[in-house]
Amino acid sequence: MRPTARKLGRTGRAGVVLLTAGIGVLSPFAPTAFAQQPTSSATSWAVPPPVDPNKLPTDEKKPDKPYKQKTMCVQRSTLGNVDINYRPWGQDYLQLQKAQDIVRSAKGSVGGNQKIGVIDTGVTPHPWFQNRVESGGADYVAPPLNGAKPSLQDCDGHGTEVAGIIAAKPDNPAVGFIGVAPDATIVSYRQLSENYEEDTSSSSTAGGGSSNAPTSGPPSGSSSLPPSNSGGGGQPGGTDPQQDDKGDQRQLEKGGTAGTLKTLAEIIHNIADRGDIKVVNMSVDHCRPADGTGGIEDSEQAVQAAVKYAADRGVVIVAAAGNVSESCPQNDQADPNKPRSIVTPPWFADDVLSVGAIDRTGGVASFSVHGPWVGVAAPGTEIVSLDPAEGSTGLANLTISSGSQTSPIQGTSFASPYVAGVAALVRQMFPDLDARQVIQRIKVTAQHPAAPAGRDDYVGYGVIDPVAALTANLPADVGSLTVPKPMVQPAQLPAGDATSSTPMIVALTGTGGGVLALLITLFVMHTIRRNRTTTPR
Repeated sequence: MRPTARKLGRTGRAGVVLLTAGIGVLSPFAPTAFAQQPTSSATSWAVPPPVDPNKLPTDEKKPDKPYKQKTMCVQRSTLGNVDINYRPWGQDYLQLQKAQDIVRSAKGSVGGNQKIGVIDTGVTPHPWFQNRVESGGADYVAPPLNGAKPSLQDCDGHGTEVAGIIAAKPDNPAVGFIGVAPDATIVSYRQLSENYEEDTSSSSTAGGGSSNAPTSGPPSGSSSLPPSNSGGGGQPGGTDPQQDDKGDQRQLEKGGTAGTLKTLAEIIHNIADRGDIKVVNMSVDHCRPADGTGGIEDSEQAVQAAVKYAADRGVVIVAAAGNVSESCPQNDQADPNKPRSIVTPPWFADDVLSVGAIDRTGGVASFSVHGPWVGVAAPGTEIVSLDPAEGSTGLANLTISSGSQTSPIQGTSFASPYVAGVAALVRQMFPDLDARQVIQRIKVTAQHPAAPAGRDDYVGYGVIDPVAALTANLPADVGSLTVPKPMVQPAQLPAGDATSSTPMIVALTGTGGGVLALLITLFVMHTIRRNRTTTPR
């Protein structure tokens, strides 16, 4: 508030000027303020209908239909090169080292005793997971090959890269890359694959794969970067690209691939009933054109019921916001409440924290789908993560298409695990918070965009701030979190002169003289004005 002046008295009387300084009080954003965003509107297609709990599916622990492998699995390649000392820009942008030091100092580990479910294309047990990868107990694509445990085979390479961002822990201190929560445990669920397709042969059975499926050969999608310049196995080419310059293009229920919303909902239900997994990353989604009525499909209702069921039981659901493609046009229409594309599960924003992607400039990545459901954002370009190829001990930073064409790893798929890792650290630091409180803490402490209510449809409530999420004292924390005791800060002033009273005498004398001079002046002015009033004109 600006200083204001107010004049007292009437003309002819002594004027007195009173200066008042207003004191502005700035209240921090309260988590409940974010939670109370509008969640229903008769004119908004962006808001899903109410949850129907009767749509919650039973987990059958198997694929929804028989699939067979159509494309050779990802293999190691020597295309590209990167210095192992290179630290991905996203780690510095998010100040992950500082955040990890805070958690390690307080808890003795960074993500220890935290289990994170990864619903994706499977996870290869890379040595830098250090045996911290578990099978979810079932495989929803096909029985794994070569004796692997269910969901611990990643033919596409996507899930391993996602899991690496969450929990990789290189054993070489020279390696610049590290996961967000490097002591956490990954629980893998293979639910999606672009290297498999429906098996329509008469001899196929649900959950089975083709006996003559290709299991090895030219690399499919990832270029690995070994810890040294030594060669790696495999030659480039021979398969379709797993992503292009717009980002990762995989979609649930996409023709010629494996993975449906039905099995996604089943897995979420399974995780909620397990009870030991409190954070889930889903770098998988389904995008469809908005129908203009706010309607919802049966398969979407199953996912909606599942994420509500899981959130009510303390599971933090983190999902990629989706990538622009021919089948998923950007929501750049004039009215944000009438989107062109609906993305599931991000659509169910009451129970899902969806993540958009930014690039190293801090700007929104061109491929990141906008929408009122976007919760926060994180780095999603120039990704470096674990090489997903079977038997690899290195890193990957490129994808390879047929003809040896390379492109960087990017997509909201890789922004989401940054947030899932931070959610695990928040759960470790504040074990008494429920799922929605964890999500609110991440939103409230994000770097808010310059928009009404501190959010927009591009980055949601802003780019995550892991350090703030782990250290901020928020209004809702009172009673549930330990609030530091106030401390008296000593004034940094020189010691007083206890042997001499001269400075005080001089000060008081000067003050008294000033007051006496003011009184004399007022008396003289009053006398002059009175004489003028009584003098005849």
